[in-house]
Amino acid sequence: MNHGTMAHLNGFQYGWVNPVVAYLIACAGAAIGLRCTARAMTLKPQKRFGWLALAAGAFGCGIWSMHFIAMLGFMVDSSSLVYDIPLTLLSLLVAVVVVGLGIGVVGYRGKSTGTLLLSGLLTGCGVAVMHYLGMAAMQVEGKVSYDSLLVVASVLIAIAAATAALWMTLNVKGLPSALGAAMIAGVAVVAMHYTAMAAVTVDLDGRPLGGGTPASQFILPLAVGIMVVLAVAGIAIALSPQDPEPGERPAVEPIRVDLFGQDRH
Repeated sequence: MNHGTMAHLNGFQYGWVNPVVAYLIACAGAAIGLRCTARAMTLKPQKRFGWLALAAGAFGCGIWSMHFIAMLGFMVDSSSLVYDIPLTLLSLLVAVVVVGLGIGVVGYRGKSTGTLLLSGLLTGCGVAVMHYLGMAAMQVEGKVSYDSLLVVASVLIAIAAATAALWMTLNVKGLPSALGAAMIAGVAVVAMHYTAMAAVTVDLDGRPLGGGTPASQFILPLAVGIMVVLAVAGIAIALSPQDPEPGERPAVEPIRVDLFGQDRH
């Protein structure tokens, strides 16, 4: 049996550029997704689906973009690194669907503790499943393995922070709380990612790469598409009707576009 050589891994090839940009993207996706969720909760249950679907798309696309922006700074010494495109796209779909399930639970079942915990569990697991599917799509000239304890820790981080972000979205009002929730969700995704990456080891054995594609060749068009999704969701939030808080009167009547048939409670 041939034993390979343990590769040196560098997750910060370009310094702090990738982590900082990845965090900002994660926060942007989370901010839009959580605001869409909060907006859905002001409507009758039968009118919430559009906002919740928009929340799932924004949140899922944000965390997926964060993962691959961070991965652009990941290098394996003495090995090329390519990705299986179908599996990579599957990780994006899974992120949107599983996070959507988590958001849907809290969107339709209310603010009870049990509902919030279940929603946080599903949303956090959506982040984790997306990450490990994305890692399964990664092809190197060796065997990739993981430290089990760090894998578990990464999943727990994602679940805990996702639950905290959802609680803030549903229970604390105002712009500061919205920004705080988005920052917490951004921390969840980034902390989960780098904890999970700390679990990775690569044993180089000279195996040939499959028919993968370098990340630099596909990340730009996908990122542009995802930015369009986030921009559309942000515009929808900005233009949709939102009642002022009790006792407040808007200084200027805003432009209002009635999206998704917004009948209030």
